[in-house]
Amino acid sequence: MALKVALAEDSLIVREGIQQLLATEPDIDVVASCGDLDSLLEAVEEVQPDVVVTDIRMPPTETDEGIRLAAMLRELHPEIGVLVLSQYGSPAYALDLLDAGSDGRAYLLKHRVHNRAELAEAIKSVAAGGSVIDPKIVEELVAAKARSEPSPLDALTPRERDVLAEIARGKSNVAIAESLVLTKRGVEKHINSIFSKLDLSDAEDVSKRVKATLVFLADAEQAPTQ
Repeated sequence: MALKVALAEDSLIVREGIQQLLATEPDIDVVASCGDLDSLLEAVEEVQPDVVVTDIRMPPTETDEGIRLAAMLRELHPEIGVLVLSQYGSPAYALDLLDAGSDGRAYLLKHRVHNRAELAEAIKSVAAGGSVIDPKIVEELVAAKARSEPSPLDALTPRERDVLAEIARGKSNVAIAESLVLTKRGVEKHINSIFSKLDLSDAEDVSKRVKATLVFLADAEQAPTQ
């Protein structure tokens, strides 16, 4: 059975482009296409989508509608996944999205939308309760944290930094193993070491560890840089 997706984007060109991309995915069915927050909320109640794919800024206020929508759905329809598409590379938006939890949430930059496979995979991941964070956001956070003086990342080996970046992107242990050409047990050992060194050992499942890792990395924004 295909996943039902409600799409919200105030740019008609972008909205139709995304629809055309997803039209070739047999496992995904775009059941609503909206240009503003109000019509999206109506569509959510009417069609009960599995996933909402939304821009951050759209009418009526053109500020942070997509982030606020994700928070509302967390309360009203926690079973609905939300994938936010944004042209803004600031980690602050991604962290706001995950404020109430990272399960069933994804944040991708719009320039990646042309990659149909990546977009479809992100939709399927949030529908299953997973988390996906754009690699560019993670790279910026890791770089900023590494510039802090002193940096807790200094205690990590180069391979552990690679694994940490993959964790922050929302990948499972199996996916990390495939990406970095490691055994699943090897990944588990690296993760245990990383979380011990960074005092994140309480984060157990994928969603919790994504949020814990991003919050840890985001602390660099308050640290002095060289």
